[in-house]
Amino acid sequence: MFSDQKRTIIYFDAEVHQSLRLKSIETGRSLSDFVNEAVRLALDEDSEDLAAFEERAAEENISFEDVVEDMDRRALI
Repeated sequence: MFSDQKRTIIYFDAEVHQSLRLKSIETGRSLSDFVNEAVRLALDEDSEDLAAFEERAAEENISFEDVVEDMDRRALI
């Protein structure tokens, strides 16, 4: 085990655990590899979302009704 890794206990639903075990066997990758990859992807997605919110924070707010009216006026709906 690498010194920069931490150990934790995670409880999976039985079906998820079985699927992970089978995928692990088929690919030769550990369950930890899959969990780490999934968590990294989720964190990256959250980070991208937060960055997008920050970029658009100064934009004017438009009501849903105004958006629908505009789309209707331009025959988009």
